[in-house]
This record gives sequence, C-alpha cells and structure tokens, in this order.
Amino acid sequence: MPQKVLLLYGGFSAERDVSISSKNDIAEALKSKGYTVIEHDLRDVWRLIDVLRQEKPDVVYNGLYGNWGEDGEIQAFLDMLQIPYTHSGSKASVLGMDKSLTRFLAENNGVKIAKGEKITAAAYLKNGSAIPYPHVVKPVSDGSSVGVFIVKNAADAAAVKYPDTTVEVLVEQYIAGRELTVMCLEGKAHVVTELKAKNEFYDYEAKYTSGMTQHILPADIPEDVKNTCLRYAEIVHAVLGCATLSRCDFRYNPTDGVVLLEINTNPGMTSLSLVPEQAKYIGISYADLCDKLVRNASCRKR
Repeated sequence: MPQKVLLLYGGFSAERDVSISSKNDIAEALKSKGYTVIEHDLRDVWRLIDVLRQEKPDVVYNGLYGNWGEDGEIQAFLDMLQIPYTHSGSKASVLGMDKSLTRFLAENNGVKIAKGEKITAAAYLKNGSAIPYPHVVKPVSDGSSVGVFIVKNAADAAAVKYPDTTVEVLVEQYIAGRELTVMCLEGKAHVVTELKAKNEFYDYEAKYTSGMTQHILPADIPEDVKNTCLRYAEIVHAVLGCATLSRCDFRYNPTDGVVLLEINTNPGMTSLSLVPEQAKYIGISYADLCDKLVRNASCRKR
C-alpha cells in the first residue's frame, strides 16, 4: 500500500483556480486515510523534478485540470519517470481531452453524438460554419466549459472571440433539452444526475458558484433514458481506456434522444462537484473515493 502521496495542484491552465479550490479537501481526505501528503503547486517543471527527487512519493495524486493536467502531458511525464499517478493514463487523457477524437470513437461504438465539424477559430470567425444555427462553438481541447459559445444567429456569431485564433474549435449542432451527467467508477455507471443551471447552460460560473445549479439526484427521467446514459458512459469510459474514474455529460430530449457532449477523465473534486455527490449516493464517501484513486494509481510500464 502506498504511504506517501504527492498532491499535485495548480498548474498552467485556465482551470488553475478550480484545482486550487479542491486541493485542501483532497489533502484532508487522504490524511484521514493515513497517507503522508505533500502538496505541490505546479508552477515550474524543474521545481517539480526537484520535489520528486527529494520526496520520492509512492504515488502522485493528479489534482490538475485542463491543459497540462488532464490532456496527457503530466501523465506522459510521470510515465517516463515511472511514478504511479491517479486517474487515467496518457492515452486515455489525450483522447478524452480532444473532443473531436472522443466524438469519433464514441460514434463508432454506437454512442449518439451531435452533427459537428472541427475548424480553426480563424476560419470560423471569417467564414462561419457548415453547421446551421443554432450551434455551439467550443475549443477542441479545454475543460470546465471555458471558451464555449451558444450561437443562435449571426449576431451571436459576431460575438465569438478567442485570444488565439489558431486554436481548433468544435462547432456542433445545438441540442436543446435536459442536461444529464454520469460518473463511471471502475468501469461501472450507477446513477444519473440532472443539472438545472440558472445560466443558459452548465458553464464555468454554473459549475463553481454555489446556488447557480440545482443537482437532481437521481434524475427524474424515463427508465430507458437512464439506462442509455449509463450504457453510453460505460462504453466511452472503456473505449478510451479510462482508469478508475470518469464523468460523461449528455443532453436529452424526446426528439434527439440521449446525445453525448463530452467526457471528463479527471472530474472535479470541489464541494460543488458532481462526482463526489454521485459517489456518496452509492455509498462511497469523499475520503473513500480519494483513497480508491490512490490505491488504483499506476503508470505505463517500460
């Protein structure tokens, strides 16, 4: 059993603040399970190397989100160093972070997706998209609904802005309806939560501001819709090769059915996060969930 855990948090992405806000809860949970916890704010890779040399942790708890945290970068780095880490490996992380690759794999395994295309932000801003209004524009590789725009008409399209217009974006048909989410734990999905956000959709503010989103657990949906959500979540988790934990988000309406939005291979662990809530519903405490992640930690073997 691992004894010393390096809790890696902070990082370089747009989700740095989210990572910082969850690290105290994670650290306390792991300490309550008897682990020695070293907390490290990732700001400089060379400093991280020094800390790893000095502390020699048994496991790295990956508390990073977004780019450089859940996109395969830190995973590949730790693979090279042969240090076990929590959550999914580098391959699943790359696939899960790239929404276009997730879409391709999901659709080819029987999971319904919205019509969409991948183009650069510059191309979209200049020529629009072949996907008719209303549609959704979002970065191909980012999380926490950062840079997501719901575009209903030409005026909305003119308001789409990206600091770096070379970034790839995914333009998808807008699926109206109910927002549903499912945790997959060790390959098994158990329950569906419906999200009712005060904002137009479950955006960054709705995710991380208390009172902005109502969580209905379990979701009051038809049995066949529930079963489809659970089945889809298990399929995507398996096809991508996720380890221990993932969360899939869906939209549902009677016309389109259940449609996959995306997968998160390193779901949030703040006090408002969905995965700890679903885990608690099936009898797994926050501390037990963190402990399970550490016990299942691994790295790609040489």
